[in-house]
Amino acid sequence: MQEKMRFSYTLADLSLMPKRPRNSNKGSFGRVLCVCGSRGMAGAAFLCAKAALRSGAGLVEILTHEDNRIILQSLLPEAIVTCYDDNTLTSDLIEPTIKRADVVVVGCGLGVSREALLLLSKALRACSVPLVIDADALNLISQNPSLKKYAKGAIITPHPLEFSRISGLTPEQIATDREGACKEFAKSNSLVCLLKGHQTVVSDGEKIYLNTSGNSGMATAGSGDVLSGIIGGILAQNKSGELDAIEVASLAAYIHGLCGDISANSLGEYSVIASDLIASLPRVLKGIHRETQSHPLET
Repeated sequence: MQEKMRFSYTLADLSLMPKRPRNSNKGSFGRVLCVCGSRGMAGAAFLCAKAALRSGAGLVEILTHEDNRIILQSLLPEAIVTCYDDNTLTSDLIEPTIKRADVVVVGCGLGVSREALLLLSKALRACSVPLVIDADALNLISQNPSLKKYAKGAIITPHPLEFSRISGLTPEQIATDREGACKEFAKSNSLVCLLKGHQTVVSDGEKIYLNTSGNSGMATAGSGDVLSGIIGGILAQNKSGELDAIEVASLAAYIHGLCGDISANSLGEYSVIASDLIASLPRVLKGIHRETQSHPLET
């Protein structure tokens, strides 16, 4: 990483990915919990969880609604699926599930129902590990400001409208100074803010990262769920704390964009869907630790 207050990444910076020692097991690479997927939203949970696995997490658990069990166990047998329903959404279920995790990703496809608010409230209160907050979790926090204090130290990943809701700024104010708005919000709330969009901005309140990878094909449903999973997967492997939170978030944004570029090169920007980004992850990550690294966009 450059030692400037404003920085970007190049392909050489992929070497920042946490190292993978030969003498290791799945516990060595961390356990990600994805608190994702309300009724009928299994897809968001699937995309987040699979992206975390493809990013190198040793184990992924999904905490989701009972309605999603069969489809998730069928689509992603590598993940542990823990379910709740109207009768079991209690601290007795949620707290032990949270405490098993090394990293928690919350919000993808969660919805904004009373049930989702109860789940989010209990999850945030129980969480003492690195936290990624996305999508509906951000909308729920916007509607319930008392929850904002639990985001301290987290990585949040809003798109512009979600950022408008949680920051109180208008979309026009954000568009006028995306870097300044992102930095100020991160500083005043003691967190890392990843503001999605063309040239995604990431800030911890001091440094500002501008992403240079990606294309319009990534403006598609589920793309943000994949990004959250990549962040979670990198955090899970960062057990030594070698990377700080802004480095993890910005590295994930860069990798996510490279996946989009590979997908667009193959399929065209019109045809990219979120699962294509996950399919491109191995190509981006393969060979990171070789002495000579080829350009991941080359065939």
